[in-house]
Amino acid sequence: MTELKNDRFLKALLREPVDMTPVWMMRQAGRYLPEYRATRARAGDFLTLCKTPELATEVTLQPLERFPLDAAILFSDILTVPDAMGLGLYFAEGEGPNFERPVRNQADIDKLPIPDPEQELRYVMDGVRMIRAALDGRVPLIGFSGSPWTLATYMVEGGTSKDFARVKGMLFDQPQAMHALLEKVSSTVTAYLNAQIAAGAQAVMVFDTWGGALTSRDYREFSLAYMQRIVEGLSRQHEGQRVPVILFTKGGALWLEAMADTGCDALGLDWTSDIGAARTQVGDRVALQGNMDPAVLYASPERIHAEVATILESYGAGSGHVFNLGHGIHPQIAPEHAAAFVEAVHTLSTPYHR
Repeated sequence: MTELKNDRFLKALLREPVDMTPVWMMRQAGRYLPEYRATRARAGDFLTLCKTPELATEVTLQPLERFPLDAAILFSDILTVPDAMGLGLYFAEGEGPNFERPVRNQADIDKLPIPDPEQELRYVMDGVRMIRAALDGRVPLIGFSGSPWTLATYMVEGGTSKDFARVKGMLFDQPQAMHALLEKVSSTVTAYLNAQIAAGAQAVMVFDTWGGALTSRDYREFSLAYMQRIVEGLSRQHEGQRVPVILFTKGGALWLEAMADTGCDALGLDWTSDIGAARTQVGDRVALQGNMDPAVLYASPERIHAEVATILESYGAGSGHVFNLGHGIHPQIAPEHAAAFVEAVHTLSTPYHR
């Protein structure tokens, strides 16, 4: 086992003392980097990029060559899971993701397999192993999955959606079918994340992108309950180390205390939350990750610096904060502005850890 040279990300997730607030960016390996666009062009298409471990490793490491980030995140896509369940993922030019065989009824749900992560998703596990070897202990590696509810929205809608008409129609009119689908997906996600941990992921994150589209009652029943199952089913120790689990619901400020009750180690916050108020709500039960508005990175380095200072001040002294954006970095952001963001977090956070 290679010793970590920089473990402040893992320490912060476990609320242990650190010398400065760690920072990484959601979608940090992505289209805002010209080197990513070059690798993507070489791959020919996005799915080939995801399914080729050597290329996934290359783009995972690209942001670390530019910025002194405190974690790497596996380059993949949340929709590899429903693709492995037989739905036929494809990306149409200018349209985003689509499925050839969406899930529309109980019969479709009954036919869904629970894939073996070392078979149907072997390319992801090979990517995790390859990235860990390439990192050589530089920083920890984060594995991830979409939440059952978020994956179900794509599976039922057949792709992206603005109003979630089909999936909410199933939720309200066929709740038993929706629960059957979510049970299958949560079993798949649990196995998938455990396989990532076994392959070398040192922390895992569950992205609940569409939980905020639900009512409070439905969020608890159809999203949070299944994320709790996942948290309870995960391997939390590997290689003699604790493997922290982060839950992130976009638009989830209403449910932070309930999310903390799942037993996860940390909560991701989007930019609509005040991180100081969130810290008061959850106390010392979980760490917090977030939560600068990604659009701040369009502003000048001076304005980025000021916003970082405001968020650090709101969180206050002590560990338990992983600085991040409130959602993924936008493709149009200048890399120099991302660099200013990372530098500001490290420079300005040191006094909070004395």
